Amino acid sequence: MSLNALGLAEAAAGIRDGRLSSAELVGDCLKRIDAADPDVEAWAFLDRDHAMWQAETADDHRKQGKPTGPLHGVPVGIKDIFDTSDMPTEFGSKLWAGRTPRRDAAAVARLRAAGAVILGKTVTTEYAYFNPGKTRNPHHRDHTPGGSSSGSAAAVAALMVPGAIGSQTNGSVIRPAAFCGVVGFKPTHGLIPRSGALLLSRALDHVGVFARSVGDAALLAQILAGYDEEDPDTRPLACPPFVDMAASEPPLPPRFAFVRTPAWTHAEKITTEAFAELVQSLGDRVSEVEIGASFDRAIDMHRTVMEVEMAHNLHRDFERGGESLSKVLRGLIERGQKVTAVDYMRALAGNTPLNAALDGVFDEYDAILTPAAPGPAPRGLDSTGNPAFCSLWTYLGTPAVSLPLLQSETGLPIGVQLVGRRGNDARLLRTANWLVQTIGKRGRRGAAPAKTGARRAKTGSSR
Repeated sequence: MSLNALGLAEAAAGIRDGRLSSAELVGDCLKRIDAADPDVEAWAFLDRDHAMWQAETADDHRKQGKPTGPLHGVPVGIKDIFDTSDMPTEFGSKLWAGRTPRRDAAAVARLRAAGAVILGKTVTTEYAYFNPGKTRNPHHRDHTPGGSSSGSAAAVAALMVPGAIGSQTNGSVIRPAAFCGVVGFKPTHGLIPRSGALLLSRALDHVGVFARSVGDAALLAQILAGYDEEDPDTRPLACPPFVDMAASEPPLPPRFAFVRTPAWTHAEKITTEAFAELVQSLGDRVSEVEIGASFDRAIDMHRTVMEVEMAHNLHRDFERGGESLSKVLRGLIERGQKVTAVDYMRALAGNTPLNAALDGVFDEYDAILTPAAPGPAPRGLDSTGNPAFCSLWTYLGTPAVSLPLLQSETGLPIGVQLVGRRGNDARLLRTANWLVQTIGKRGRRGAAPAKTGARRAKTGSSR
């Protein structure tokens, strides 16, 4: 197996044990980028010499017997909305071309402290919103990779880098992970600090991770999670043992609540049929659950909060360079400026009672099972796809993970989304790992019936 196909934990163990060097691993990833990125275009900034310098420095550090971190010498990709002191951070915007920050974002600093090599900056949509970047789907280059963390998801899927970080204010981790066929994890709101990252919406912004296995997503989450005095939504709590918890066997087989959500009308036929088969295959481990009419307005409330807070946080760019912004972003800002304070506060306050209403579901079930997107990645590059199946969970701040468990007959991934109770991130990853292992064992025998137009993918596969 090529070194660039190694997962995060496997690569870190190989470097730690001296079976491979960081320079070899990074060099193999750069060769893969040279071969694949002309078609995928996942990178906004890449300095090969600087990447190799970091790798060689990591190797010298280990050879001298100095302590190493859990990602020592392992390359990662950084969405281009996170500040990096040694690379440009341009937010996918012409207004910020050439911007070079003086210090790292909190997430980047924690990756460096863990020994990671910051391979480069991955493409984001403009200001991490809807206007697409240049990235293409690694499975079919005329289909969208999703947004806004398009470059991070595509780079991991195309085996250019074993892991990457992104962000989600609507559906920007879960949707590209689903479209590109990798694991995407959006944690509980405030679990991973956002200081030094582009601020769009304090109430909705989440830092998320991309990897090719649940275990690797857990490793990234464990490194990144924790209190940061510069992010007022983080809390000084002990970090859960994500890696050990995700790898452990549940005391009882998990139970799933299949929830259609208010977004179900957006589901494509291939998705409804594939999920019907998935639910049937899980038997008595899953029950269909109605979450009630009180959730019907949650997507509208999410939109209100997002538009108001983005209008506020981007108003300087809008005022000084509005003509340089895309039409879709200008429209969002203009709508947000017109929302009344009463409507904004009402939308902001709706979060708490809806989370309380979910407590009964999570008292009985380990996770909510629902689609990650309406269907496979749509054809065309003028849109990043519909985030409707993500908006509710972003608004509520609950942890969510997209798993590449299903696949269309044309080879495009169909993501399965699991949602957990706020704060139960490690338990959600354990449940996700159980589902991957269970469906993997059942699904390797072949395709689903042709009438569904979908088949189970080989879980954990990136291609």
